[in-house]
This record gives sequence, structure tokens and C-alpha cells, in this order.
Amino acid sequence: MAAPLPRIAATLALALAGVALFHLLRLPLPWLLGPMAACLAASLLRFPLAAPPRIAVAMRAVLGVAVGAAITPELIGRLPGMALSVALIVPFIAVCGGLGVPYFRRVCGFDRPTAYFAAMPGGFQDMVLLGMTAGGDPRALSLVHATRVLAIVAVMPALVSGLWGRSLAGPLGEPASAVPPAELLVMLACAAFGWWAAVKVRLFGAPILGPMIAAIVASLAGLLHHRPPAEAILAAQFFIGTGIGVLYRGVTPRELRTTVLAALGYCVILTVVSAAFAEIVVHLGLAEPVESFLAFAPGGQAEMVVLAIVAGADVAFVVTHHLVRITIVILAAPFVARRAREP
Repeated sequence: MAAPLPRIAATLALALAGVALFHLLRLPLPWLLGPMAACLAASLLRFPLAAPPRIAVAMRAVLGVAVGAAITPELIGRLPGMALSVALIVPFIAVCGGLGVPYFRRVCGFDRPTAYFAAMPGGFQDMVLLGMTAGGDPRALSLVHATRVLAIVAVMPALVSGLWGRSLAGPLGEPASAVPPAELLVMLACAAFGWWAAVKVRLFGAPILGPMIAAIVASLAGLLHHRPPAEAILAAQFFIGTGIGVLYRGVTPRELRTTVLAALGYCVILTVVSAAFAEIVVHLGLAEPVESFLAFAPGGQAEMVVLAIVAGADVAFVVTHHLVRITIVILAAPFVARRAREP
């Protein structure tokens, strides 16, 4: 059933309060981390929260258009140069699974299908749904992947600014008033048609990948020369941050002690593995440290797009690696799911 409007309104008001507090304290990414922190705290205090799901999903279409608009003919010429670092995604996934499955199985006591799909660094919704199909525990999978995304999103800004001195105040884009109206219409068409077409062909991650593909076509055809306006990117941050925090509504003390704590332990493992592969990419001279770490950080695809934009990183490089990672995990899932089932 749809959440009542007063509950949604109260949740959004709380999220705005989080934005205001982060601005007041001059903390990084107030429109993303502010709502996330406020809603997470309220969820843990058992407040009845509810995020508007359709708007939150629609905001992913905005990021899809932002990524697609960044794919220009000049960037297409750079793709062969990414081949070696993209090839490292396969061993990266293998190492994550090789460490994660035994960790969740033997240390945390998860059953076999839950351990496998908890360890895989794929998309949040995809891993939960595929894990359910294989007989895994959907509640445990939801909390594990929500914690993975939350922890990576919370830690990455400090690493980007603290270790590499990269500012997180990069321009999000031009204001809406500076973008030609014709291009705004093209962006809306890319978001709507791309999303609709992706759903029709059952493409995973349809809300972000469909608009992204449509925007790539428009950009290469010379119809797009601008990123979505800054106001749209801020709105995307706000609703994505709110949605992450709300995922913890109803969490019990026992789940905090077991599932969430287990997920945090795995985040430490993932961070070490990601840093190791990022260091390999930097050592080979394939990318700068920030781009390398964002490309291998196993956070949510939409969240990594936001971080790449605000850090002034190479969005195309980062997104290419995340798309390959998620695609490989999802394509392999049906085959592994058969073996993951408990006998």
C-alpha cells in the first residue's frame, strides 16, 4: 500500500532539516549526506518514515541523462584506453566473492544463497531480487546492501577530500536558466523515452540505464551539449540520500547487532580490496587516484555518479567501470544461483 501523504511530508521535512544542519556545520555534500544522516537517525529511533518511491526512482533518470550527456565523440575515442582497467573488473569481482562468501557463510552464519548474494557487489535491488529467487533471506540481503551503499557513500567524501585534497564543491552544472529550452526538452525526452524503452526490454537498472543510453545517442547526434541543470542534480542527491536513510526503518536491535554489524565488517573488506585494485590502476598509469578509487568503490551506481560529478572526476571513466561490474554480476547470477541453493 502507498504510504500516507502526511508521513511522506514529515520525512521530506526531516530530510530538509538534515540539509540545513549540514550546511550550518559546513559538512560535505549536504544535499546527499544531510538527508541520509537525518533519515538514518530517525529510522534507528523507530520514527515512521516513508520516502516517495516514484520521485526517488525518477531522480535516477536525471543522473542517467547527466552521464549520457558526458559521452561525446571525443570520449568515445578514449574507450580503448580504458580496456585494461576495465578488464580488472573480472578479478575484482572474483576476489570480492572469494572473500565475501566465506565471511558471510562461516563468520556470520548466513545460509548459502544469502551469503553469495550478500557478497556480490551488484546493484541493490538486483541482488535482493535474485537472492530471493535463489532462496536467500530478503531482509538480510536488503540490510547488507543498504549498509554497503550507505557506508561507501559516507566514507568516500572524506577519502576524496582528505587523502587526495580534491574539493567536493565542483560545479554540478549550469542553472536551468542558462540551459537552452530546446535542450531541456531533449533531456526530458531522453529521460522519459529511455526509461520506458528500458522497462519494455527488461533492462536491469532501467531508470538510470535507459535515460543514459538515450542521452548518449542525443549527445553523439549533436542534440545535447549540456548536463542537466544544477537544480536537477541537487534534487537527485536529496531524494537518493533520503531513500538510503529510510531503508533502515523498522530495523531491530538484534538486526543491528548481527546483520548490520556483519555488513559493516564486509565493507572494511571491500574497501581494502577496492583500494588495492585502484592502486594497481594508478601504478599502471591508467588513471588518477580519485578516478581509480571511485571506479572500483562498490557503492551504488547513482551515488558514485554524484560523487564523480561533485569531485570533478572523469564521469565517463567511473561509470564505465560500474556498468561493467554490475553487468557481469547480474549475468553470472542465474548460473551461480543454481549452485548457491541449499541442498
